Amino acid sequence: MTTKTMNSNRIVKQIIGSFLLVLQLILSSHQEAVAQPFSPSAQVSLLTFGSGEELYSVFGHTAIRIYDPTQNIDRTYGWGGFRFAENNFYLKFLRGTLPYYIDAYEMYVMMYAYQAENRTIREQVLNLSPGQKQQLFTVLATNMLPENRTYQYKFFYDNCATRPRDVIAKACGDSLMMPSRSRMTGKSYRDWMNDYLGEKAWAKLGMNLAIGQPADEQTDGWHAMYLPENVYDQMAQAKLKQASGQVVPLVARDQTLFTAAKTFPHELPFILDPNVVFTLFGIIVALFTARRYQAGKVDRWLDRWLFGIVGFLGWFLFLLWVGTDHGVTAWNPTLFYMMPLHLPLIYWATSSKTTSRRRTTYFSLTALLILLGMIFSKVPGGFDVVFPLTLLIRCIVNIQMVRRGYQTPARVA
Repeated sequence: MTTKTMNSNRIVKQIIGSFLLVLQLILSSHQEAVAQPFSPSAQVSLLTFGSGEELYSVFGHTAIRIYDPTQNIDRTYGWGGFRFAENNFYLKFLRGTLPYYIDAYEMYVMMYAYQAENRTIREQVLNLSPGQKQQLFTVLATNMLPENRTYQYKFFYDNCATRPRDVIAKACGDSLMMPSRSRMTGKSYRDWMNDYLGEKAWAKLGMNLAIGQPADEQTDGWHAMYLPENVYDQMAQAKLKQASGQVVPLVARDQTLFTAAKTFPHELPFILDPNVVFTLFGIIVALFTARRYQAGKVDRWLDRWLFGIVGFLGWFLFLLWVGTDHGVTAWNPTLFYMMPLHLPLIYWATSSKTTSRRRTTYFSLTALLILLGMIFSKVPGGFDVVFPLTLLIRCIVNIQMVRRGYQTPARVA
């Protein structure tokens, strides 16, 4: 079978899977969320879905499966749904106010959809008592009520992985014992996130630029469970104290329902890697600056263009801080070298009527902020060094010693 044929078959499967999901959503919307009594053969499972190729799916997914063959129930519940038809979708998405939903799907529909995306599906059958199973199903049914179905998604704190964790913890109550719950992992939220973004270099750079100091908080076992894989690992170590006093593993049985086929990673060409791009850009700017400076000239247009773009990006990051509700974009040290006020202050500092003192003051303060940004910012890779150094070079050639008789390069527009 040719690669072209395989890709075509995959696209067809994805289309069919999407259609089934939509159909199931329509059907489930007409079903009354009633916590019907379970039969003795009922079981509750935690489903963990592997990473997908698209950015939104790269962190995986978690769902709860309710299986009762006696009553012909085999349904999954997940908290990862959102609606593209939502009013002001992109604005709400950027502001962190987009409502997310709990959705229920028949197991065969969920299986088909994730198989079509070539994503591994693992199941952990939970060792719950009949009362705990019923309690969990009651919580799910309550969540499915129209007034309870939506929630405000927060990537690190309240998402499709933390919600199933919380439902299981609520159903088990004090009988649930997680030895690793309060044990420090040695990783921050940012560290865990970056583990999944290795092959998506530009997305990794963008997300790290956008998040601030809250993302650098060190996580314990409980808070690390914002990622599905960590939920899987922590549940595998958890214990359950039964009514008789006996302590048993929370997971009664662990099985893989579908194993994704191995694929070759889509490696980014070396020349397009962000570190390479910004290194080459920095070298070009440095060489151009040195040559023009030797000729007695420092170009205003380059400073306006460079710091104007930086200021524009700085305003975007600042608005993510003060104008959104993500919870992790505050206190962003990247703003030291991507200062929003570069736009419009760069024009104030490089106008034809600007004095040497004004220009020197502006670029001296800017150089200090850039150095602070290089110290405190935690963007991985070389961007946090190369790009600030590029800006610093432009600052240095613009700083003039303001004293009588000192010869300075002429400024050209």
